[in-house]
Amino acid sequence: MKPIVLGLLAATALSFPAFAADDKPAVIYDLGGKFDKSFNEAAFNGAEKYTADTGVKYREFEIQNEAQREQALRKFASDGNSPIVIAGFSAAAAIEKVAGEFPETKFVIIDAEVDKPNVRSVVFKDNEGSYLVGVMASKASKSGTVSFIGGMDVPLIRNFACGYVGGVKATNPDAKVIQNMTGDTPAAWNDPAKGGEIAKSQMDQGSDVIFAAAGGTGIGVLQAAADAGKLGIGVDSNQNGLHPGKVLTSMLKRVDVATYNAFKDAADGKFTAGASYLGVKEAGVDYAADENNAPLLTDEIKKAVEAAKADIVSGKVQVHSYFTDNSCPYK
Repeated sequence: MKPIVLGLLAATALSFPAFAADDKPAVIYDLGGKFDKSFNEAAFNGAEKYTADTGVKYREFEIQNEAQREQALRKFASDGNSPIVIAGFSAAAAIEKVAGEFPETKFVIIDAEVDKPNVRSVVFKDNEGSYLVGVMASKASKSGTVSFIGGMDVPLIRNFACGYVGGVKATNPDAKVIQNMTGDTPAAWNDPAKGGEIAKSQMDQGSDVIFAAAGGTGIGVLQAAADAGKLGIGVDSNQNGLHPGKVLTSMLKRVDVATYNAFKDAADGKFTAGASYLGVKEAGVDYAADENNAPLLTDEIKKAVEAAKADIVSGKVQVHSYFTDNSCPYK
């Protein structure tokens, strides 16, 4: 299998124009593909913006299985690409190993921490962004019941869920929040049919606003909610336009900015390693407001969510992190 994979990577490399000698960025997407309308696509958009602004092309690879992470990292590093951005917490072990083999190469991992002198770790405070959309969901709900659908059942997604419940309950302590995960394997990120089925089950239980933090699976959730005349909430990228007037908002996770900044910092000689934590205060997470959801955002909703943002920035509200003790205190 390995020679085939490396051959594919080599073919990918040959499809791109020559790079500037000192600027050879690359990005490796997580399972689900770069056009998942969510997490991976955010990284893609950041890389595309960098190319649009600078004219510098980047290499990219969409992994098809777990083993390809390490193979792709090693291939790009051996070819002299740097920085190499890899999306997803599942890449932590691979990047820790390969970064040690290529100490002069700059690496960036999204959603995990790797303690290496040549690795930048970008960790988003997903709980804070989820809190904001939870406030909005609670305000928008007519039934008093809202819900959450996660992708793979891992602490990262539990952190989304916890923040969401926190925002809902802070706004309406009597609200009911239904929670389901799609699965416990990476396939849970790319199963829109199952996402739709879970959404229908939650709506049958009274949910009229559904937040999906499930990668490509979330596309099925948003579709099911729109078809039923209920409201969905997107994640990572702005998904409001997928079903205009049916997506209350999207929890924005600025993976695009993290990717762009990594490329630019390396080109400018300003690349730094270490961990950065990006929440509401750092503009790392937010909610999406545009022409697609403008009719849904009443003055009451906007006032409530902006107040929640201000309280998080000031420290008046400290959103619980599931990573603190693997629990969620919001009931």
